[in-house]
Amino acid sequence: MNPDTDTDTITPAEALFYQANDLMAQGQADAAEAAFRQALLLEPDLAEAHANLAWLLAQQGRYVQAEPAYQQALHLAPDNLHIALNFAVMLAAQKRLAEAEQQYRQILAQDADHVPALSNLGVLLASMQRDDEAEACYRQALVLAPDYRKAAFNLAYLLLRQGRYDEGWHMLEARDGLEMLQNLLQDHLPAVPSVQRWLGQDLGGKSIIILFESGHGDMMQFARYASLLKRRGAARVSCLCHPALKRLFTLLDGLDDVWAFDQDIAINDWDCWVAPLSLPGLFGTRVDHIPADLPYLHAHQEDLDQHADIISMAGCDVRVGLVWHGNLQFENDADRSIHDLQVLQPLTAIAGVHFFSLQKGAGELRAGDGPTVTMPLKLSNLAPRIHDFADTAAIIMQLDLVLTVDTAVAHLAGALGKPCWVMLPAWQPDWRWLTQRDDSPWYPGVVRLFRQGTVGDWAGVIQQVCAQLALLVAGSGKT
Repeated sequence: MNPDTDTDTITPAEALFYQANDLMAQGQADAAEAAFRQALLLEPDLAEAHANLAWLLAQQGRYVQAEPAYQQALHLAPDNLHIALNFAVMLAAQKRLAEAEQQYRQILAQDADHVPALSNLGVLLASMQRDDEAEACYRQALVLAPDYRKAAFNLAYLLLRQGRYDEGWHMLEARDGLEMLQNLLQDHLPAVPSVQRWLGQDLGGKSIIILFESGHGDMMQFARYASLLKRRGAARVSCLCHPALKRLFTLLDGLDDVWAFDQDIAINDWDCWVAPLSLPGLFGTRVDHIPADLPYLHAHQEDLDQHADIISMAGCDVRVGLVWHGNLQFENDADRSIHDLQVLQPLTAIAGVHFFSLQKGAGELRAGDGPTVTMPLKLSNLAPRIHDFADTAAIIMQLDLVLTVDTAVAHLAGALGKPCWVMLPAWQPDWRWLTQRDDSPWYPGVVRLFRQGTVGDWAGVIQQVCAQLALLVAGSGKT
């Protein structure tokens, strides 16, 4: 007789395994790792413990240690496609592209209808610029599982990058977080009656609030639609935004009032709310008619006065704001940011340029720290002056040019109508910059794009920038 019980059939190793999973869920990585390893000392053939230990190590970037754990897990459980999928994800994270592709295809050879493997293979192929194959993977995944949101979102990225906005905006509605925005509104304004989501219905005489979504750059790019909401007849357009954007957005064209999400908000009876990344689709935005009346963001006069000395700091030189690093939390920051500042050294060869650091957060040059490598000559660190994006806006208005990696500053400069050169990675460049273009229809006549030819080739990008910067200096009229 073998009666069904819970505790009687759990081995000590399995008990440690479950304990490790709980610790991992609680964010106690070191304790979880120790429990997994203890479980494996007791039961070396516990495949799930090898697999979860591997996943934990991979999340910490400890790929060399994670790989043998994955290999052992797959040896013990060759039919466990979930383990195989996680191993493929780790290979892709290391840009071991051929191996990752082979691993995904092995999964599909075992189960041709494995939807996550199809979607993930699509991401890998899209990152390798094999767009047709990637699209086929996404569409097959959606045939098998029409509600699989990851595949729909990944397809949106591909379509939008190609400028196929009709379907792209529709697919973008599968992005994570949309269902959280209604709860967010009620959390901030619990006494407000139910506020309906705006999906294009008549706005005549009504009030609408734009909720915050994604990062600072997303908010600045899509804040342009506030004025279009007004043209649709909205009596009042409000915005709930990141704290660092509040002062800047008080001068946003078309916006009546603005709150930061960290402050107490006055009770207002809005008729509807809208997600900023949904606005382009709701307005039928296409590549050939993007609403781009520049500038739509502006600097405060008192801030302009405060930073007016920047002009004299540079003398007769061309004034260039410099940003080389983005938010570390961004999923592609390892590729979109410049981590080795030595790559900027060739900029020193361009005579007649004064660089100003606009870098905040990760990569910021702080007093007393000192840069670890030689920075461009005539670099003035303006970070101590910058407390929010209104400060950054006022500083940018004193400059001739902004040179930046793909960060919020690129969108700020573009929205201010100031010349901005954006340096883009070859690996997973953001969809909003489209493909094979050196300009941006979102910021026409203002933003210029410099793209890596191969993954990680910032030196090649800086070489292009130097050549164009020399031409800019030559034609500036400054002596």
